[in-house]
Amino acid sequence: MTETVLRDIYLYLREHELVRNESEFSKNWLGKSDCYMRTLRYKKAEPSIGSFAICAVRLEHTLKQLSSHSVAEDLRRYGELCRNHVTASAPQNLHQLRKSV
Repeated sequence: MTETVLRDIYLYLREHELVRNESEFSKNWLGKSDCYMRTLRYKKAEPSIGSFAICAVRLEHTLKQLSSHSVAEDLRRYGELCRNHVTASAPQNLHQLRKSV
């Protein structure tokens, strides 16, 4: 399900010419390899929390540069979605860390 959030962000950025393709999105907006989004689809895997965190930071940075642009509100909203996902996942990740210690 969370892969669809990243997919929506990617499609929005592509529509507004802030990214050219999925490979560029994976590398520049998620901090992952250029095949990251394809791999998620192929393996039916969930994106990492790190990819959401990086995406939130990059959206925030872009928002600062485009604050007067028509996309600003949408970038802010997508950034919040990413941050909310990271925050919601924090207790689960902390529990997993405690189990591994």
